Amino acid sequence: MNLPNLLTALRIALIPVLIGTYGRVPPAVSLTIFLVAGLTDCLDGYLARKWNQITAFGKLFDPLADKLLLLSVLFCFAKSRLIPWWVLILMAVKELLMMSGSLYMLHRNVVVSSNYLGKAATVVFILALTFVFPWPKEQWLITMGNALLYVAVALSVAALFVYAYEAFLKPRQQKEEG
Repeated sequence: MNLPNLLTALRIALIPVLIGTYGRVPPAVSLTIFLVAGLTDCLDGYLARKWNQITAFGKLFDPLADKLLLLSVLFCFAKSRLIPWWVLILMAVKELLMMSGSLYMLHRNVVVSSNYLGKAATVVFILALTFVFPWPKEQWLITMGNALLYVAVALSVAALFVYAYEAFLKPRQQKEEG
């Protein structure tokens, strides 16, 4: 197993640690776990491309780890009333649609690449959730985090539509034109 795949596996392993420690340890500990997991997200793809170590494991488990990490933190935050439940529900539905579409396309031997809106949404989510983390209630952090959270949700939903267009509509249009 190469280093990018190990980083993806580490991110997956950190998810139950984060869920298990959230609310039971000082917020700084849970935040550190979250940020380390987020850092592995940035590093694994970069290193895989830089070192030409892109693998089937990475293609499958990197996006799965991203989705599980995001939904886990959103669940913890919704449960502790730091964010509204609808954010978690909307993101869970969006991720289910994305996974269903990806499986459908994979069955047709088509791999849909990540897009910049999706990558931007991930970065904004990490920033937003860092600001929303249960700090000693600094109101400006909470306000900034909530604003970024809504931007991240909007970017994520926009990315869904771009993925859908790229995967389903664009090939149809090209077929009809050709």
